[in-house]
Amino acid sequence: MPKEKLPMRKIRDVLRYRHNAGLSLDAIARALKISKGVVAKYLRLADDAGLKWPLPDDLDDQSLERMLRSPAPLKPPTYVRPDFAHVHQEMKRGGMTLQLLWDEYRSGAEGRCYQYTSFCTHYRDWTQKLQLSMRQVHLAGEKLFADYAGQTVPIVDHRTGEISAASIFVATLGASNYTFACATLGQTKHDWLQSIEKALQFIGGVTAMIVPDNPKAMVTVACPFEPGINRSAVEFADHFGTVILPARPGRPKDKAKVENAVLVVERWILARLRNRTFFNLHELNEAIVPLLDDLNSRSFKKLPGCRKDAYLSLDKPALKPLPSEPYDHADWEQAKVNIDYHVAFGDAYYSVPHQLVGQKVDLRVSAGTIEIFARGKRVASHMRATARGVFKTLPEHMPAAHRSHAEWSPQKLIHWGNTIGPSTGRLISEILTRNKHPEQGYRTCLGLKGLARKYPSNRLEAACARALKIGGVRYSTVNNILKAGLDQQPLPEMDDKVISLNHANIRGSGYYQKKS
Repeated sequence: MPKEKLPMRKIRDVLRYRHNAGLSLDAIARALKISKGVVAKYLRLADDAGLKWPLPDDLDDQSLERMLRSPAPLKPPTYVRPDFAHVHQEMKRGGMTLQLLWDEYRSGAEGRCYQYTSFCTHYRDWTQKLQLSMRQVHLAGEKLFADYAGQTVPIVDHRTGEISAASIFVATLGASNYTFACATLGQTKHDWLQSIEKALQFIGGVTAMIVPDNPKAMVTVACPFEPGINRSAVEFADHFGTVILPARPGRPKDKAKVENAVLVVERWILARLRNRTFFNLHELNEAIVPLLDDLNSRSFKKLPGCRKDAYLSLDKPALKPLPSEPYDHADWEQAKVNIDYHVAFGDAYYSVPHQLVGQKVDLRVSAGTIEIFARGKRVASHMRATARGVFKTLPEHMPAAHRSHAEWSPQKLIHWGNTIGPSTGRLISEILTRNKHPEQGYRTCLGLKGLARKYPSNRLEAACARALKIGGVRYSTVNNILKAGLDQQPLPEMDDKVISLNHANIRGSGYYQKKS
């Protein structure tokens, strides 16, 4: 109907003037004081409705208006319309082109097909009606998108009642939207890498790229052009033969796939679990599994099939196989080799070749081992210590005659101690001989040298004498005596028997004294 609505009386006059009087459009418009365009529109609507003049006597105004408002019957289509949903799915296959799909469409259209240019134009118009996150065409097996959901799930400690929040990791394949989800206790580097590994095992292969957000746990520099990935994540990617390429900061379209997957997981999985109580992470992950299968089996609204069908036909054949060996999750740290050719990690010490004294090295720390690298080359490997203060020393790392450096030798340390006083010299001898290898006592001796810079020599000598008297042959004992001022108090009355620290594996204190 035209925008200018006429009374039914005037519409009847338009038809009568035209068919009975044979007036022109201009004459009818002047006679009824309406526009020429309105006259033409009502005549056209009458023709489309199949109205003939004179109008039937029983045709009232309401029926006439309804006939004029009824849409004209659609003409049968001239062209066979392509199945653009099928075209869109096929475009996700590697090497697929619109030219090939047009050829296949043309062969089945029996001459009633669009030309190639029109085919492409109609396809682009069709894709504009999809959700924004689905406009991108992702190749099969190309990308796995990963992120954490904003919602968390409470975990209740059944013993204390304390509630902790479990984070929900979500990953989805670019071509098929096949989705994985699992719960973790946090969003640490280990949580990210272990969750990605579980996602790869879930899909049964490896994609060419993994696209996470910009988590600080994995990204050292959130740069849109040259993002920095920490060494653990790089090592993880190398093991699986893939590449980790974080989304650009502030560009949510780079990971629109997983943004949509997170919403779907929150609506179809987390919403269903909202009234359940979980007492550990294992229970929560077990509850997610059947809901995840249901999610991947739900039919698409605008595309044929479901996520699982698309995964089996598109992504699965294009995935690279998983490596035969499981990934050994490890952290990377940096340390400096001390003068005793050991590096400290945690509360233990690990040896390296003595030639590396004073240099910086990289530590690869896994659950059971510590590997030490210098300039990219592995120079040592140790089982992780299970107790505090333990020295892990390999004989091949030690210098000849237990001398790691000419500047730091047992004789020189003992000589320095004797310059302070006989008790200090004796204490240093005992420190060097109580370990299997004297170099393991260098740190304690250097600590005493530090105390000599802080306290007068007479006080350090008195503190060493008291430490020997009470059997406390340790740096901490001497330091505590000085801090408390006990070195200025008379020595306690104790048995004057010499406290022997020797055993079968170590030498006596006289071993390092110069022979006359």
